[in-house]
Amino acid sequence: MNLNKVKVGNRWIGDGEPVYIIAEIGINHNGSVETAKKLIDGAVFAGCDAVKFQKRTPELCVPKDQWDIERDTPWGRISYIEYRRKVEFGFEEYLEIDEYCKHKGIEWFASPWDEEALLLIDKFKPALFKIASASLTDWNLLKKIRSTGRPVILSTGMSTLSEIEEAVEILDIDNLMIAQSTSNYPCTLEELNLRTIISYKDKFPGIPIGYSGHETGLAPTLAAVALGASFVERHITLDRAMWGTDQAASIEINGMMKLVRDIRDIEKALGDGVKRVYESEQTNLAKLRIVKPNLKV
Repeated sequence: MNLNKVKVGNRWIGDGEPVYIIAEIGINHNGSVETAKKLIDGAVFAGCDAVKFQKRTPELCVPKDQWDIERDTPWGRISYIEYRRKVEFGFEEYLEIDEYCKHKGIEWFASPWDEEALLLIDKFKPALFKIASASLTDWNLLKKIRSTGRPVILSTGMSTLSEIEEAVEILDIDNLMIAQSTSNYPCTLEELNLRTIISYKDKFPGIPIGYSGHETGLAPTLAAVALGASFVERHITLDRAMWGTDQAASIEINGMMKLVRDIRDIEKALGDGVKRVYESEQTNLAKLRIVKPNLKV
């Protein structure tokens, strides 16, 4: 029975547990394993719990009518399909990443966008999978991901409530987490709709609810934690001015360190909700509180 907690690696995610903080590397590595390692180092330095990648099979994920569209890239002007191939890691690269993350003591996982990508990533036995917002209505992929038996984060950007409900029915609710997200990069404050976290908690009792943010700045993510997010995910970058579609909506390493620090402070400050008089208040209580005689009515 789901008790609003999911076991991920050696950690529980859910009510009463520390917020699980994910640094989304995605494709911000721009096809470079060395850049990916620097981003992993940054996530470890900041105190994140996990890093996440995205994995696509370009021939399956890019519509054929877009293959030959030319695009200016760091590798020159090339076709879109060739660009997509250059920013994707294969087995050997992920093997290196897997060994590096184990050495650094941080979990890694990925969003597989197709079944071939899922098979590749599953070879590394990741602690969990994430279903990207774009894949939420890919029922066959959802069924394949469920069949792995691994915990799943379902991201809900650009999705209607009915589509989300259908996806939840397909997935294993005892191994499921749901993330509020808006698929705009970067996203405006007016479209973050953080109160959806509360709505999801009411709509999907027993399922840990979190937040995947694409805004600039840190305040909304901190607000998501205050609203009860059990996990948060933000893109990480070495430099927001780097080439790539997700860089502008990402956080640089010093910013990620500040985000983690502030989340941990918020956790301490939120407390347990039980009103009490603390020992530290006793001196002021004796000094400032005027004791009035009981008056009989």
